[in-house]
Amino acid sequence: MTDEYSAKILVATFKRPRSAIDLSREYGIPIAACYRRIHALEKAGLIRCTERALTQKGKRISLYMSQLKNAYIFFENGRLRVRFQLATGITRDFGGDWKAVEVEEPPTQDSL
Repeated sequence: MTDEYSAKILVATFKRPRSAIDLSREYGIPIAACYRRIHALEKAGLIRCTERALTQKGKRISLYMSQLKNAYIFFENGRLRVRFQLATGITRDFGGDWKAVEVEEPPTQDSL
């Protein structure tokens, strides 16, 4: 849940339902990775399928909508964590697997 693709999917589906194909094309997420993230987010209760539609070619697609109301990132006991408040009022905590977090040093006077 703490990767860039999952974050993009959650943000993109916040205001309106989106299909995996739309998410993949618009955000440059490989389609297989997009489906994996969608299924993981759905299993965690962070998104849900809100409707099924037909494409112009007659293929049935699922449209997904974020279930987030608020998200909080915090540092606790030496680890970054994220807390999600869902539209239902339920709160869920995730964290500890932040492999891609990098800290940049602020510029010094010498580098300016």
